[in-house]
Amino acid sequence: MELLSKINFLSVFCCICLNLGVARDTIIYAQSIRDPDYIISNGSAFKLGFFSPVNSTNRYLGIWYNRISVFTVVWVANREKPLKHSSGVLTISENGNLVVLDGQKEILWSSNVTNSVANSNFHLSDSGNLVLRENTRGKIIWESFQHPSNTFLPKMKLSINLRTNQTVQYTSWKSPSDPSIGSFSVGMASGSIPEAFIWKDGRPYWRSGPWNGQIFIGEPDWNPEYHNGFSVVDDKEGTVYSTFDYANELLLPKIVLNSKGNLVQTYWDDSKEDWQVVGLAPKDECDVYGTCCAFGSCDSLSSPICSCIRGFEPKIIEEWNRGNWTSGCIRRAPLQCQRVNSSGEEGKTDGFLKLKMIKVPDFMERSYGTKESCRKQCLENCACVAYAHDAGIGCMSWSGNLIDLRKFSIRGSDIYIRLAYSEFNKERNLKVIIKITLIIGVIAIASAACYLWRWTAKKPARKIKSRKSLLLDYLNDVKLNELTVFSLKEVATATNNFHVSNMLGRGGFGSVYKGILHDGQKIAVKRLSTSSRQGLEEFMNEVVVISKLQHRNLVRLLGCCTEGEEKVLIYEYMPNKSLDAIVFDSVNQRLLDWKKRFNIIEGIGRGLLYLHRDSRMKIIHRDLKAWKLWNDGNSMALIEPAIWDPCFRMEMLRCIHVGLLCVQETARDRPTISTIISMLNSDIVDLPFPKQPAFTERQIASNCEPAQQDQIRISICNVTHTTIYGR
Repeated sequence: MELLSKINFLSVFCCICLNLGVARDTIIYAQSIRDPDYIISNGSAFKLGFFSPVNSTNRYLGIWYNRISVFTVVWVANREKPLKHSSGVLTISENGNLVVLDGQKEILWSSNVTNSVANSNFHLSDSGNLVLRENTRGKIIWESFQHPSNTFLPKMKLSINLRTNQTVQYTSWKSPSDPSIGSFSVGMASGSIPEAFIWKDGRPYWRSGPWNGQIFIGEPDWNPEYHNGFSVVDDKEGTVYSTFDYANELLLPKIVLNSKGNLVQTYWDDSKEDWQVVGLAPKDECDVYGTCCAFGSCDSLSSPICSCIRGFEPKIIEEWNRGNWTSGCIRRAPLQCQRVNSSGEEGKTDGFLKLKMIKVPDFMERSYGTKESCRKQCLENCACVAYAHDAGIGCMSWSGNLIDLRKFSIRGSDIYIRLAYSEFNKERNLKVIIKITLIIGVIAIASAACYLWRWTAKKPARKIKSRKSLLLDYLNDVKLNELTVFSLKEVATATNNFHVSNMLGRGGFGSVYKGILHDGQKIAVKRLSTSSRQGLEEFMNEVVVISKLQHRNLVRLLGCCTEGEEKVLIYEYMPNKSLDAIVFDSVNQRLLDWKKRFNIIEGIGRGLLYLHRDSRMKIIHRDLKAWKLWNDGNSMALIEPAIWDPCFRMEMLRCIHVGLLCVQETARDRPTISTIISMLNSDIVDLPFPKQPAFTERQIASNCEPAQQDQIRISICNVTHTTIYGR
């Protein structure tokens, strides 16, 4: 009897320990994990439990790293059906499947295997793999590595079966706060040579280039030393897969497909307690699949970035000149075999144009042989338009259009483009013309030297206008003496050719990069997108306006660059990045206590005061977004616990009060910036009671034409429009 009591006690104790979240890596049938319980892998590398993404209250079952300070999720189960409350349960169903249930025991997610058995358990391994297996023989029934989310981990296999076309791919989150399946997916593509692809809504978005046994040759930044554990394997049974398993597991290497469609390769740096980026794709516009379309070559260092391969010309020249490259390029002169087939004309044999440091195009065919045999095979095949050779691959040949071809500044491959003999004949004729011209030119120069000397002695030297003087002449009524006009070469050098590792942010206007000038000064480089419709005049007007704004709370403009199609602004570099990078980060937000935040609020107010009242320029600031603050009688709930300080309670409540006054519906009710600063500094003691904030526009201006009835109500006044954001 006493023994039975002890057994019952131990059983109850074990159940209690499980519910308290004691580290355990295996759950058997009839046991479960209830939110907020969890299990931890045997070596404490990973944790399985329920979590909420940043800025979300939804609950998901997921796996994340257990021993690092930055919360990082690597796998999510119920991506499409989040839990609305902390009522989730993970258990093994009666038919042996792994299931996530809500409070009403409705199945939100299931492993959904048909060969499941009731006598099973699930286990979290130190590799981050969640495995459902039989109790008796340990046979694996289902595993999370075969159903990844957005993260590629060591020992995981990204595969495609060329016979059944079954794939293992991972997919992006919709956003950092929404792990449901996004627009992007990544996996191995079916083809004669293994190659990785990113697809956007099912269409190619990026590709790695073919695998040559050591590297993907379309990725010149690939570091063989760091990637020495990466491999692509053909199991000879129809399945090709890529995997990696680095020797140093402490680095926690991973590859994530983020919500913007970028593959981000990182490792954990213990000294900095943060993830360090070692690889990114796509890196620039030229990395995006097929940017320059058929027979177009992309070069990120050129402006414009697209050009036709030599021997080809734009199919629709008007579109090409507008920066629309979708129609691609066409051949100028037909190939010899095409002329023979169409008119019987023999002509001279076609030749090959060698292009160096190239990302080879898509749709290649593979064969084996030497470089010379590759050339011979292509020349004997009328459909062959190009060939290349790689020691690890053999021959690659192309027929039809050449798609997704780009120029690299380092490494890359040599590719040979088939051209008509006449294209090379033009080059020979050009060389002859140049030689004759040089000879005539030397004689002409010698004959006219004395006349030129006498002419220059009588005429004043003509001043060569620099780019800066041309810009000053263009806007001769504006003083830009304090601004530096940079060359594109200077800007490209400072930003390492606009390398993605230097990117600080991206928006509809273009991208912002960190740069370092030759004198060591750090700068922020705003590169306007080539798709921007802003012309030189509008761009220089923006430069003029910003250059006249000088205030300690506003970022200072240092200079600009206009070269070719490029329009670039150079600002002083702000080492602390954007404010939202700290405020909305769960770790970094603790760096800003209330006193620092209040100083920032006051600084923003003084900057706006300068824009609205003190600046010589009349500025309408359109991008300040007010918080949607619901005045439900519990203002203290609006204060983040991380910054709560009872010493500043009244100051915090005053800021909330002033914020509510700033988002009132009508402009006449809102205080001016100068009044706001006085309110924040308690110069105005009694604050008016705020009216409820509005989140819809109403027609209040008498000089606006109303929209027709039953249509969306809009203003068609010729004034600045501010987009309203409810938060």
